[in-house]
Amino acid sequence: MIRKLKHWLLWATLAIALLVTLTQLLQLYGLAGQNRLIGQLLAGKDVGADDLATSAPEVRMARAVYLSRHQRYDEALATLNLLLQQSGAVAQAQTRYNLGNLYLRQAMEKAQAGNINEAMPLLGLAKQAYREALMLDSNFWDAKYNLEVAMRLLPEMDRITSGDEQDDLNQKTQLWTTLPGFPRGLP
Repeated sequence: MIRKLKHWLLWATLAIALLVTLTQLLQLYGLAGQNRLIGQLLAGKDVGADDLATSAPEVRMARAVYLSRHQRYDEALATLNLLLQQSGAVAQAQTRYNLGNLYLRQAMEKAQAGNINEAMPLLGLAKQAYREALMLDSNFWDAKYNLEVAMRLLPEMDRITSGDEQDDLNQKTQLWTTLPGFPRGLP
């Protein structure tokens, strides 16, 4: 009887070990597929929406970065907003950081083209996104750095008030025009 019990116990252990091994192999196969998609995006090849339907948030984040680098801002914004609704706290910080990078990149392009009035709201959105990323992860150095870059491009206007609206308006425009060039950030 004990010998028979040992025999069944041995076979049950073997079956469980095979099941765990099979599960691990399937997970590795899925990770390899996701790494392949991210590799395609890094190589400059776009990945279709069909491939993203069942992919991990990291692949969607990589596609959003790809879209942003190729000036497809609306698609990148839609992808990042979708990620904000689906991801956890750590991924939220990374998503908000990339959202800030998207706005900062657009603002810098507009400012360099001379469209200061269009760049200012985008800089405000970039600062807000970086602050939200820092609220989720206060040790996020890249977000701190890029927030500093955005703050240098457009200082906090709400902290500078003299009481005279005309004087405040003058001071705001002078602050923008006295910046020496455009500092380059991490986006």
